[in-house]
Amino acid sequence: MQIVDSHCHINFDELHQRLPDVLSNARLNDVSHMLCVSVNLEDFPQVLGLAHDHEHIFASVGVHPCYKDVKEPTVEELVDLANDDKIVAIGETGLDYFRIEEGEDMTWQRDRFRRHIAAAKITNKPLIIHTRNAQIDTMDILKEEGADTCRGVMHCFSEDWEVAKKALDLGFFISFSGIVTFKSATTVQEVARKCPIDRILVETDAPYLAPVPLRGKLNEPANVRHTAQFVADLRGITLEKLAEFTTENFFELFPAKVS
Repeated sequence: MQIVDSHCHINFDELHQRLPDVLSNARLNDVSHMLCVSVNLEDFPQVLGLAHDHEHIFASVGVHPCYKDVKEPTVEELVDLANDDKIVAIGETGLDYFRIEEGEDMTWQRDRFRRHIAAAKITNKPLIIHTRNAQIDTMDILKEEGADTCRGVMHCFSEDWEVAKKALDLGFFISFSGIVTFKSATTVQEVARKCPIDRILVETDAPYLAPVPLRGKLNEPANVRHTAQFVADLRGITLEKLAEFTTENFFELFPAKVS
């Protein structure tokens, strides 16, 4: 059995300082591959280095919507940095209005988002989408910018079925993190039941959002097995079958060279 952690941040200090143990734990829990996701250009060399040092790790390039005081990417720079076989996606990118002040102008976030979409279309690499308290603008911009031509994934999905349907209509995949295991996450659980099996991915978003029964603890790629088991139980299938589908889905979406 093989499970892919489709979104993690193993370059973050909490995990990178104990990387051999993190990778060993992943192997012991049948996590065969993982995607280390970029959140800024300053740390991108470390993200890419991890992917080059480990055949089973892939990487993305992008700047997270919440990061203000960082280097602002141009379309040309994203395209240039994505010109590497180990870079399989653009992002994470998107919109996050969770902590904005009333009346704050979020044009800078929307402009950054549009540049990422443009880079994804040029490189023909899928998008990794982060959206929080901004689902209307997120979906509108994806549609306006023609993101259906490059597709992508709605990472750490926490919205309802209506938003999921809009994403699916654009050819996007839906990725479930430890959130789906939380008792209060009934809306996300409904999406996990309804989503076409060939559009589902699983992730940790490590070091964040550890799934039940590890909620509140430091998360790592090995724990994606708990999320996969929970989604499998929701759908009434075996973990092995869910792992088979999500692994196939990952390599169908991301142009990764499998080791």
